[in-house]
Amino acid sequence: MSVNRVDILNHSFSRTLRGYNPEEVDNYLQDVADTLARLGDERVRLTNLTTRLEEQLQSYAERENAVRETLLISRRMAEELKSSAQKEAQLLIEAAQNRAENLTNQANQRLARILDEIAEARKLKAQFEFKVRSVIEGHLKLLELSRMEDIRMERATAALKRGGEAERAGGNRESPGEPGA
Repeated sequence: MSVNRVDILNHSFSRTLRGYNPEEVDNYLQDVADTLARLGDERVRLTNLTTRLEEQLQSYAERENAVRETLLISRRMAEELKSSAQKEAQLLIEAAQNRAENLTNQANQRLARILDEIAEARKLKAQFEFKVRSVIEGHLKLLELSRMEDIRMERATAALKRGGEAERAGGNRESPGEPGA
């Protein structure tokens, strides 16, 4: 049985000779009706509040789920970015190492070529020095032979001069064994 404020206020009791005091009953019924009305209003207010709070709770739950999903997506993206950055850094390091290795190899090859060229230049220098020394020694020998020849020529010339002077001097004198004049 559902009773509301209007039912309580409109309810009438039968009268008996020795019954309750009608004024007290009316006052009591008024208090009960007022209390019931207040409780009904409170129930409506609480129902509305409950509904609003449930809606808010649902909204907060949806927001929480969205935040969780966003957080998970953010974490995944951060991990992917970190992984991608690490891979890219590794590739850059490998490329730099390869480039450094290539440059080192090129420098070593160039150094080897330069050292070969230096060795070849030293060899050519030694050959040139040997040839120059040989030519100089040959010229020195020729100069020495020429000097020796000059000395012989001077001796021969000197001998001829002495021989010519002796003949001239002897032409005026008689030689032994020759008939005199």
